[in-house]
Amino acid sequence: MSVQDHQLLAPLAPAPHKMLIRGATIISMDAHVGNMPKGDILIAAGAIAAIGARLEAEGAEVIDAADMIAIPGMVDTHRHSWEGQLRRINPNAATLEDYCNATHFSFAKYYRPRDIYVGNVLTALGCIDAGITTVIDNSHNSRTAAHSDAAVEALLDTGIRAVHAAGAPVSGVWDKAHWPGNLARLKAKYFTHQPGGLVTLAMMAQLEPDQWAVARELGIPIVTEFFGGAMAAELEGLHQRGLLGRDNIFNHCTCLPESGWKILRDAGVRVNVCPRSDAHYGIEDGLFAWQAALRHGIRPGLSVDNETSYSGDMFMEMRVAFSLQRVLGHHQRLHGHPHAPASTNAFRLLEAATIDGAACAGLEQRIGSLTPGKQADLVLIRTGDLNLYPVNNAIGTVVHAAERSNIDTVIIGGRLRKRDGVVVGVDQAKLHAAIDESCTHLFNAAGYQPDPFAESFAPIHHA
Repeated sequence: MSVQDHQLLAPLAPAPHKMLIRGATIISMDAHVGNMPKGDILIAAGAIAAIGARLEAEGAEVIDAADMIAIPGMVDTHRHSWEGQLRRINPNAATLEDYCNATHFSFAKYYRPRDIYVGNVLTALGCIDAGITTVIDNSHNSRTAAHSDAAVEALLDTGIRAVHAAGAPVSGVWDKAHWPGNLARLKAKYFTHQPGGLVTLAMMAQLEPDQWAVARELGIPIVTEFFGGAMAAELEGLHQRGLLGRDNIFNHCTCLPESGWKILRDAGVRVNVCPRSDAHYGIEDGLFAWQAALRHGIRPGLSVDNETSYSGDMFMEMRVAFSLQRVLGHHQRLHGHPHAPASTNAFRLLEAATIDGAACAGLEQRIGSLTPGKQADLVLIRTGDLNLYPVNNAIGTVVHAAERSNIDTVIIGGRLRKRDGVVVGVDQAKLHAAIDESCTHLFNAAGYQPDPFAESFAPIHHA
């Protein structure tokens, strides 16, 4: 299931020994480094070696960033990457069941390993194109060992930084004998000899202590789809038994009562929130849990969740979060709510998309800010483009106006993955052919008749 089999991607080129980014407007997300109207970033051996004015580095590959803004690579803390070829198949989905009808209950059952590979490749390339350099891959369609291998190899082949959270399928026939033992096999095959690699391993499981014990034996994080209003009652028992900890990553966390938030804070559970998907699918009250998390001293990451209904970029996630937070604050203050949120600002949301996302992924010591010594994961945004020029406020431009089309360069671990506005090493014709073949197989197997103008996704009732 490697790139040699698919020939969709060129082999990853080695990172240049030295690279010098010259003259960028630098938003470092590191209080000690600060921001610079015009500065240089020196990258050596895949890491940030220095940040300053007029740096010199003999023999370095130089990128002229005089008309660009440099930011840390963004982190998507929760994405179902295997669904890549199902993009926007269900744009008007109103409930979580609508989402499941177009994924778990239909096409997911017919995924071959090659479909998992194509979905993960497409999602990862889309992330890179959009300046997302790290993704927590929620892979809850690991039907066989071969499916899991395909998912991991897709991430490795694209050169994205990822936490691959393998998980059991939700419906259909699958090889239950390989779960959760498959995690040990995956760790031995892909991760034991590459402890500092771009891709690391995790488990995706619900509130299942027996499953969590397997993950903890392997020393890997545990990712859980957590809906606070429905699942909060289980937290106290788990906490009393010492089963919640820093290795837990909870998605969503909607409608969680005060007592539940205190447990998550005291246990050190990592949290991400979903501005678009919670509203789009009406998950519990439809409000993302940003304000509640902050009120309890938790700094959540942001997550796209999936692309079956909307786009996969973090710029839109930040903007929706900004608007939802503003309207919620206005409404609650008007009605005298005791926990009315203060208006957020653009910098705070960029923190959520970078350094707070890195913390949610457990990678804050390696990525999330432009800090000497950290891995060189960064994004250069062109400021001369018609939609951005003139740049009167750099942070406002990034959060409120920038788009993936404005991204000139993406670097992951010191390796160029997007340059001059194009993701490198991709054979577009072969990629499109592989996606089309996968869609044809999945649609035929599920009995789905594509309709480019459909207003809803009719449930497919198949065994």
